[in-house]
Amino acid sequence: MAIDTEKNKLSEFKEKMASFFDKVGGLSKVQRLLICVVTIAVVGGSYYYFIFLPKNKELKAVRAEHKTQIAKLKSYKIQAKALAEYETKMATRQEEFDIAMKALPEKKEVPSLLRSVSKAGSSAGLVFQLFQPAPVVNREFYKEIPLSMKVAGDFHQIADFFSQVAGLNRIVNIKNMSMSTNKKNTRQIQMNCSAVTYMFAEPKEGKTNGKKKKNRGKKKG
Repeated sequence: MAIDTEKNKLSEFKEKMASFFDKVGGLSKVQRLLICVVTIAVVGGSYYYFIFLPKNKELKAVRAEHKTQIAKLKSYKIQAKALAEYETKMATRQEEFDIAMKALPEKKEVPSLLRSVSKAGSSAGLVFQLFQPAPVVNREFYKEIPLSMKVAGDFHQIADFFSQVAGLNRIVNIKNMSMSTNKKNTRQIQMNCSAVTYMFAEPKEGKTNGKKKKNRGKKKG
């Protein structure tokens, strides 16, 4: 029964199509041309509105997203380059900092450093008339540890002393230098100066002192 129904439908469709083509065949050339134009317009319009326009919108959106991603990529490349340069500079600064840290004595090394300065003067042949540590000067990030000195010797001995101090593995600056000749021995020079070395301030000490002061205040109360 189902097969017969399908056959009937197919035969009816064929009859309708045959009737349609008969009618079209009976039309004039102008009418047939108009039908073709209208059919093409309907098909073309349907394609334009239902297929082309949605796809074109998607294509524009994809192109816009592509441009955005390219702009982001360029920005990220610039940032990555800047970051690499910054990391290189940071590594260089860290190396310089490490070298500077090695050149600054620790608290426990200060006595041995002062002995090294004294030894440099003695090996140069200078006679020490004064060798006295001065009060420590506190700066914001470091401390100055001065050493007042008064020595006597000839020009070459003083120059040798400066050379040996410059060759120490720690930073020592000679400041406030004044020279005068010995009236009894014109070849001998008397030199007054300060040998200053530096040490990083230790924040923990300040915090500890602050806590002690607070504790003392509490005890007084």
